[in-house]
Amino acid sequence: MEDDVEMAAGENGAGELDDMKKRLKEMEDEAVALREMQAKVEKEMGSVQDPAAAAAANQANKEEVDSRSVFVGNVDYSCTPEEVQQLFQACGTVNRVTIRTNKFGQPKGYAYVEFVEPEAVQEALLLNESELHGRQLKVSAKRTNVPGMKPYRARRPNPYMGFRGRTPFMPAPYFFPPFGYGKIPRARAPMRYSPYF
Repeated sequence: MEDDVEMAAGENGAGELDDMKKRLKEMEDEAVALREMQAKVEKEMGSVQDPAAAAAANQANKEEVDSRSVFVGNVDYSCTPEEVQQLFQACGTVNRVTIRTNKFGQPKGYAYVEFVEPEAVQEALLLNESELHGRQLKVSAKRTNVPGMKPYRARRPNPYMGFRGRTPFMPAPYFFPPFGYGKIPRARAPMRYSPYF
């Protein structure tokens, strides 16, 4: 009878092992299917881009837009973007006019004009020193800013504020006072001929 119990336990253990293998195989198949679906979704969404490639593409896009743009300096503060657009309309199709403002919304006195075609930039440069609202405009090709290439400008000392260098605070060395001020008293020999004794 004991042999029957051991044999039944052996057959039952083999059945459980087969069930576990079957479940493991099903889970592995599901994992493979999930990986394939995730790869397909990422491919469709285009989210596989790495940040360096995205930054390079963004920089290339900026350079392309800047090659179609001009900088317009000495723009009157009362000028509107429509007036600037009318002036440059003869050069080519104007895509956008941007008049820069400060944090209070007041114009800074310069603008950027973006054209649809890059050939219009050369035509716009001919309008250098033309007048708008009685002010002589300065027109030049827009340059592309390179991140991290800001030149270091040394600050000039202000004679009214005192000079503050860029060095960290360092306390002055200990100063020894001259001739007897703050000296440690020494024992002296008594005076022999004192008028008070």
